[in-house]
Amino acid sequence: MPISALKGDLVTANHILFQQGVLDAFGHVSVRDPDRPDRFHMSRALAPGLVTVEDIVELDFDGAAVRPVRGSLYVERYIHCEIYRLRPDVQSIVHSHSPTVIPFGISQVELKPVYHRAYFLGQGVPVFEIRDVAGARNNMLVNDQTRGQALAQVLGKGNVSLLRGHGNVVVGPNIRTAVTRAIETEVNAKLQLQAVMLGGPINYLSAEEAETLGAELARTQPSDKRGADRVWDVLKQQAEAARRLLQGT
Repeated sequence: MPISALKGDLVTANHILFQQGVLDAFGHVSVRDPDRPDRFHMSRALAPGLVTVEDIVELDFDGAAVRPVRGSLYVERYIHCEIYRLRPDVQSIVHSHSPTVIPFGISQVELKPVYHRAYFLGQGVPVFEIRDVAGARNNMLVNDQTRGQALAQVLGKGNVSLLRGHGNVVVGPNIRTAVTRAIETEVNAKLQLQAVMLGGPINYLSAEEAETLGAELARTQPSDKRGADRVWDVLKQQAEAARRLLQGT
């Protein structure tokens, strides 16, 4: 994909995640550079719903902008730096404060897949405890290399990690998959919370079901009209319509 198209998708990703309530005035999404895998792109520090292509900046794995930036950078860009550094398979990352997910990072109830679209949670969802790396007196932010490295280690080879009392990070093999996973993580959390409130044991997806679903969807890449592409197409249309309405055009 040409870099101009990739930047367009990155802008769309911000708008979709904002419209879906996964991102609000905070949170961010990034994509690895296809020509320079040691660099990535994300917006300058800005509310996701307001991001335009002019706001996209290129960063290296030290969190430094390759070119001068108008405004400031996200302080938690080190989440992206260190996950990309550790995980060459990851091509896109979403960090959000997705509201229904947060209780699973502060309770003893583990976030597990309860419906088929959340099969990717079947690898397990670890919780990053910032006190382990930053001590008792900390600002809850992954705002330096050391904290970013610690979070990347907790994520490991998984798809999602929770940040205790803060939010979550979701990764994917491309930007559309990362975006749909971020949305479906929030949906799964809502469904699981409802099931917990009903009481009794919950019939989660089995490890075999999650693995089978993942393998089946992987076979449809890169043209995934049953999964990420289908979700992307309709949510992009909704986000663009909402933006036009906001702008009065």
